[in-house]
Amino acid sequence: MTPPPVLSLITWSPFVGALLIMFTARHHPLAVRLIAAVTTGVSTIASLWIYVAYDREAAGFQFYEKLPLVPPLGISYELGVDGISLLLVLLTSVIIFAGVFASWTIAVRSQEFYALLLTLVTGVFGVFVTLDLFVFFLFYELAVLPMYLLIGVWGSSGEIRPRGIFAWAYREAGVGTKEYAAMKLTLYLLFGSAFILVGIFALYVNAGASSFSFVDLEGVSFAPAVQRWVFLAFYVGFGVLAGIWPLHTWSPDGHASAPTAVSMLHAGVLMKLGAYGVVRMGLGLLPGGAAELAWLMGTIACVNIVYGALSAMAQTDLKYVIAYSSVSHMGIVMLGAATLTETGLNGSVFQMFAHGVMTGLFFALVGLVYEKAHSREIGKMGGFGAVMPGIATAFTVGGLSSLGLPATAGFIAELLTFLGAWRSDHQWWLFPAVAGTFLTAVYVLRVAKQIFWGPPSPHFHDLEDARGPEWVALVLLVAVLVLFGMAPGVAIGPIDTATTLLLSRIVGP
Repeated sequence: MTPPPVLSLITWSPFVGALLIMFTARHHPLAVRLIAAVTTGVSTIASLWIYVAYDREAAGFQFYEKLPLVPPLGISYELGVDGISLLLVLLTSVIIFAGVFASWTIAVRSQEFYALLLTLVTGVFGVFVTLDLFVFFLFYELAVLPMYLLIGVWGSSGEIRPRGIFAWAYREAGVGTKEYAAMKLTLYLLFGSAFILVGIFALYVNAGASSFSFVDLEGVSFAPAVQRWVFLAFYVGFGVLAGIWPLHTWSPDGHASAPTAVSMLHAGVLMKLGAYGVVRMGLGLLPGGAAELAWLMGTIACVNIVYGALSAMAQTDLKYVIAYSSVSHMGIVMLGAATLTETGLNGSVFQMFAHGVMTGLFFALVGLVYEKAHSREIGKMGGFGAVMPGIATAFTVGGLSSLGLPATAGFIAELLTFLGAWRSDHQWWLFPAVAGTFLTAVYVLRVAKQIFWGPPSPHFHDLEDARGPEWVALVLLVAVLVLFGMAPGVAIGPIDTATTLLLSRIVGP
């Protein structure tokens, strides 16, 4: 009996929703939102089903689908998920479903907004489930390019006060505007894509130019020199999207200028595409290169953790605080991968999920606060907890997960990563990683106290709590954070089935 094409259903349901929105829902705003909610809901339900149905004992790639596209070149529509991609597919479905409700109040050209949003998430799903490297790259570009329009049209411009001898350059370039952020993001990510495409073709040619299939390439033993430079190309190419230092500067501007749902997807899922690419293609196909260059990946990750946390502490714009915190937390993801230990790699993948949910929650909350207070300036806010108890509670839970409080998903992810760092060949990595956690506690608690739990601010009146569909995103994301913090085995079980096989190729059984 042929199994149902559930991965295709997950991937293409949002795209079908985008087509329905563009061709049937013109001038019907409620229909646009309902189509988006239903089609992303289908992906969410199917993602939960494969998560439950995945056979932990058999491990490997499951729910396999294959359809030849260009047989002479070895290009196929080949889908499958293992324990790593399984969790990230679930993350994507949760974030986009919550994002639809977080954007319920979008009033300007909502038809085009939702169509582009659903097209983008189709690309994200495709990256996580495809096993053909050529198709992988096509989905990767599909996930990146709609961001230009989503930020450039529906984004917001922040107030940047240029200072110093380069103030004139800031003014001329339009730093702080949504157009600047959209262009900067697109150029950076296309720069990274060039490295990725070169790496893919290098593997294809060196493997005999017969197949782009990950499964086939996994069995090829590439020359050490090829492994070194192609791993470096993948690390730079995917690392741009993962926000590695010093190629991260597009990220805070993009986060801060994007509309709510796009920020949620941007920080919650899109940055994980970069980390996933490094783990899946860098570690998975180039074990020799990964082992040789792990020291570089781990050292830069430590810089990310501390630099991102210090930068977040210095911000006065609430969205920029969350944006720089993402740079710091993505450092933990890359550090766990660089440890080349089972515990550390489990922590890396778990951190992808935990940070995705946490930062999705943060950006949903920032969007709600901005919509009601029309400001993101931390210094002006105060006492919002009295009039926004639901938003304040959700922000506090997200903040506690961010700083690694036990019983939240963030704690499990950081604990596993730190244990992996201690067991690695570079134990000193643990010290900047722990320092970053301490700095995270400083800025998270300062922001939460100032905005929600401090004395009331005289600048704001007639504020209100979340209402109607807005509650769906908050309740869903808080529940996931707590569930995976209280029962981490639900996620670690399938992750471990994949990381064990991956590491056996790098460091031996």
